[in-house]
Amino acid sequence: MADIFMSEEAVRDLERIGDYIAHQFKSPKSAQNTIRKIKERTGRLEDFPLTGTPLSAIVAVKTDYRFLGCGSYLAFYHPKNGDVFIDRILHSRQDYISILLGDFIEEDV
Repeated sequence: MADIFMSEEAVRDLERIGDYIAHQFKSPKSAQNTIRKIKERTGRLEDFPLTGTPLSAIVAVKTDYRFLGCGSYLAFYHPKNGDVFIDRILHSRQDYISILLGDFIEEDV
């Protein structure tokens, strides 16, 4: 069983997601449910750390990143030494490739 570690940025992402939903839709309950679902989905990585799709399957960059769909959000993580490190949790409509890889992406991607 893998241990799951969440980066400070991923923790902030969850906080931002919760705040956005609570304020934009005036529904703290929806915000809590969304965060709970993301945590449940990423929690499954304990037993199946390679469940997510390799990021290299959709972008021509060599990377260890994998991603896992969590409703409208994507959890970006990398497995290392039998554990899972969640780096970011981003909305699927965001430019997540640029956010994750910045200057490392090829211009033709």
